[in-house]
Amino acid sequence: MKTLALGKTGPKVSAIGLGCMGMSDLYGPADEAEGIATIHAAIDAGVTLLDTGDFYGMGHNEMLIAQALKGRKRENVQISVKFGGLRDAMGGWNGVDCRPVAVKNFLAYSLKRLGTSYIDIYRPGRLDPSVPIEDTVGAIAECIKAGHVRHIGLSEVGAETIQRAAKVHPIADLQIEYSLMSRGVEADILPTCRKLGIGVTAYGVLSRGLLSGHWDKDKPLAKGDFRAYLPRFGGDNVDKNLKLVEALRKIADARGATVAQVAIAWVLTRGDDIVPLVGARTRPRLKESLGALEVKLSKDDLAQIENAVPAGATAGDRYPAQAMAHLDSERRT
Repeated sequence: MKTLALGKTGPKVSAIGLGCMGMSDLYGPADEAEGIATIHAAIDAGVTLLDTGDFYGMGHNEMLIAQALKGRKRENVQISVKFGGLRDAMGGWNGVDCRPVAVKNFLAYSLKRLGTSYIDIYRPGRLDPSVPIEDTVGAIAECIKAGHVRHIGLSEVGAETIQRAAKVHPIADLQIEYSLMSRGVEADILPTCRKLGIGVTAYGVLSRGLLSGHWDKDKPLAKGDFRAYLPRFGGDNVDKNLKLVEALRKIADARGATVAQVAIAWVLTRGDDIVPLVGARTRPRLKESLGALEVKLSKDDLAQIENAVPAGATAGDRYPAQAMAHLDSERRT
């Protein structure tokens, strides 16, 4: 497994990371034992970066990772944790809290659930509009001085917020959705990160399953699968988007690869400062995703891929309108 530095100041991580959210939350019921086995398989394959959030399953995902890491050397993995999301007992969402006092409270609980004395990368999951980013980053910086955090990350924030945060403390990476179907980051956000030496951990590289090559629009979604509320998966949008997938499938088939592998391989070509996070919940899906490392794309391949799935061709926004309005990364000046 190739490793690279996450930005100028971040840790060395595997070229592909594992996003663990779906093992606990938001994609319907998951098999806990299979989730742990998948984490084991990822580590055995050389994956070192494990991404989670304290609000994934209201702490369940962190405890799942803790179970998976029992008997393993903690220093051989990097754990990235998002915080700030407020949930209720029914799994609903109640906003974001990134006040300094909340930062330290969330961190204490995460350390306990993960069974570790430090977190490698700690980041607010979303910008709290009521708290200056300088205050939130400053609080995490204090946690670094205390030895409980190694690096600071950001998530789904725009270029201006990134610049303000970086003035307070070096930022290791920005976590943001980036795929053939989500390329908004390329306009201002990615150039800003590169100017400041900030890495990017790209989630949603398979557009939450649309780009997997396995999506069946006629198959009912499981209870609790939040894709039922995402614009790209509904109405005419899903039909238009799956036509893009079929165009990509022809390219993948000609190269002896799967649609998912080509989609991930495309992200891998975007630069050594970008680490795709694959959200595999099972060992077969993990194996398929890691197969992207063996897919080498030529300039001609890339041209064909971008012709099949042109920038801006995706039908529908990433999230419903209300959620989009609260994304700092989607604000246009």
